Amino acid sequence: MRPEALKGHLDGLLLATLEDGPRHGYAVKEALRAATDGHLDLPTGTIYPALHRLERAGMITGRWSVASGRRRRIYTLTAAGRRALTAERTSWTEFATAVTAALGARPWPSTS
Repeated sequence: MRPEALKGHLDGLLLATLEDGPRHGYAVKEALRAATDGHLDLPTGTIYPALHRLERAGMITGRWSVASGRRRRIYTLTAAGRRALTAERTSWTEFATAVTAALGARPWPSTS
């Protein structure tokens, strides 16, 4: 998958990895890779700045932890992050449906 295809969707993908509970940064990266069967194996240089941005925006909280002698930042989804994830899922479904219809795979759902 081309990296530019993720533009505008990275935040929602990262929020989704935290839906099941707190994770440290590298675990977020690995959860995204595992959830997509390796198709989205993003570099840490993409993941960590996005996590910091989400934390500044109040979508996630971070706290320091020590495991096996290493300091790790553990991220947790906030209520605002859960709302943003719900909105992102709705937006993605509408976008994916429209693109699928435009590419001829199936017709746009009728509202009547």
